[in-house]
Amino acid sequence: MPPELLIRRLGRVEYEPAWRAMQTFTAERTADTPDEIWLVEHPPVFTLGQAGRREHVLTDIGIPIVPIDRGGQVTYHGPGQVVIYLLLDLRRRGYGVKELVRRMEQAVIDCLAGEGIAAQRQEGAPGVYVAGAKIAALGLRVRGGCSYHGLALNVDMDLTPFRAINPCGYAGMAVTQMRDLGASPTPAEAGDALLTLLEQGLK
Repeated sequence: MPPELLIRRLGRVEYEPAWRAMQTFTAERTADTPDEIWLVEHPPVFTLGQAGRREHVLTDIGIPIVPIDRGGQVTYHGPGQVVIYLLLDLRRRGYGVKELVRRMEQAVIDCLAGEGIAAQRQEGAPGVYVAGAKIAALGLRVRGGCSYHGLALNVDMDLTPFRAINPCGYAGMAVTQMRDLGASPTPAEAGDALLTLLEQGLK
């Protein structure tokens, strides 16, 4: 029987309190704590991963920069983007972080395929891409065999802030979103579709 999985739709929340809540949840969970997935949206924020370098923030455009404890470099979160946090006990699920990343990427690829968008992985660069442009970013932290952080899928947002950074540390990386590729789901609809695929794919 698959481990229990609770879904929480938290709406639009500030980034830092959500991050601190993930840390607290992970620190306090026990072997019996059900896994959770949090669906959120954030006000504009740049997040800088553990190995992140400030020089990848190219221009100060007034958006706060929050150094955090996930892997990866710098990315942007903002309204119109689906953000999903995966708080999972990987030991209990029987797979590691590389397999979790693969399953997350596959759920995004399948979600996009449902809207007629052909997306793929890119060797050595976690995330999901359409014709070389990044449409979904992934970043995780694992402590005591339990994951937190997760993924961000660009649905219908202002992509301009991405021009102020080297997305995920790659200079000149193109960024795209579902709306610009002819798909018209709302962020809520895309979030629900992606949650369903993640629930199926994480078992």
